[in-house]
Amino acid sequence: MPGWAPSIRPSGAGTYMFLGAAIGVTAGLTVGALIQNRPLKKRCIESPRSSQLPHLTKEQIDQLPYPPNALPGGRDVDTPYGCLKVFEWGPEDGEKVLLLHGISTPCVALGDVGDELVKSGYRVMIFDYFGRGYSDAPTGLPYDIGLYTTQILLALASSKLAWTGNDGFHLVGYSLGGGLAIPFARNFPHMVRSVVCIAGGGLIRPGHVSWSSRVLYSAGIFPQWVLEALVRRRLMPAASKPAATETTLASEVAGVRGPPKKKKHKNSDANGGDGWDNAVLSRRRPGHTVSAVMDWQLRHHHGFIPAFMSSIRHAPIYEQREEWRAFGELLAERRRDADWEETEDRLPGLKGGRVLLVLGSQDPVIVKEELIHDATAVLGEDGFEAVVLNCGHELVMTNSAEVASVMISFWIRSCA
Repeated sequence: MPGWAPSIRPSGAGTYMFLGAAIGVTAGLTVGALIQNRPLKKRCIESPRSSQLPHLTKEQIDQLPYPPNALPGGRDVDTPYGCLKVFEWGPEDGEKVLLLHGISTPCVALGDVGDELVKSGYRVMIFDYFGRGYSDAPTGLPYDIGLYTTQILLALASSKLAWTGNDGFHLVGYSLGGGLAIPFARNFPHMVRSVVCIAGGGLIRPGHVSWSSRVLYSAGIFPQWVLEALVRRRLMPAASKPAATETTLASEVAGVRGPPKKKKHKNSDANGGDGWDNAVLSRRRPGHTVSAVMDWQLRHHHGFIPAFMSSIRHAPIYEQREEWRAFGELLAERRRDADWEETEDRLPGLKGGRVLLVLGSQDPVIVKEELIHDATAVLGEDGFEAVVLNCGHELVMTNSAEVASVMISFWIRSCA
């Protein structure tokens, strides 16, 4: 949990106006709860797979911004935490790549990157986090590295192919996924062939968290269901505010006040205009945008808001310096080991002893200068390679071919 989460000390007139409004909402909702018999909580909140699809025709399902067959090799995996949506495609004998998506947009956001990798002969797996897309949202559990690690292992185990042996797969994390990739690779270094963080979290400085986010995403001040109502109202798309995208929802994590305006990028989150709100999510579905998918998810996945809020509270997003430093020691061991001949005693995993950081020059969420500075402090100059692309935070959607090319080049040089 972030250090700011347990206790909040906001100040200023605006803060007290906000708190007064929240108290008013609390009172109103409390009365409503006393009048109605509130149902007991279920083990999980069902995804649109169960709550929406049974009520739609095949034609209506096909027209959804994110239909369940949006990507190849889809499967629904029953787990103790609810149903998990997984996609896996590409040549079965290719090197394996597991892609972890961001904090809000479902895994379909990484579909174009996956397609580019498959074209080059890789086997790709992606899945919806619990509480996103078509994965259910377990209740009563923190969305911390323990739950996300369990989900990763459940997804890997659901494949008919072997993913979990020595040097089993390349691990690629985007945004929140970058924050998850480092601790997973630290705990299972033999299994992970390499790590790539694309605009990744993990080292975000707490100073970027706004006072309003500190209130909304911290536990203990107001009842959880009151905070969920306030967050839902804050995030729900409306005519008077920008459409919801990965960048706008990631701004809840990093306190972004708006995209930079220096350069214009067609169809990119970096320009702040139509291209930002209307970036196409996937080449497979050119008529659907990032904001359309986020609108669908906000309206139809009732587990999204609780999962999103819990992830901000508990996932490894902020100031994970000790975790990264310990991972850096594992990378250093691999670099020292690289001088020895290939023997049974040679350490498996983390080939080349470096992590690849792919950053956007116009990213308002992950500040490239800060991340490179902080990564140098905890990984060492030899522990990572950084590539900066001329794009913003949604680079996996707007620059998928370029991102895939950078990763493949890194793997060829470092993991042969």
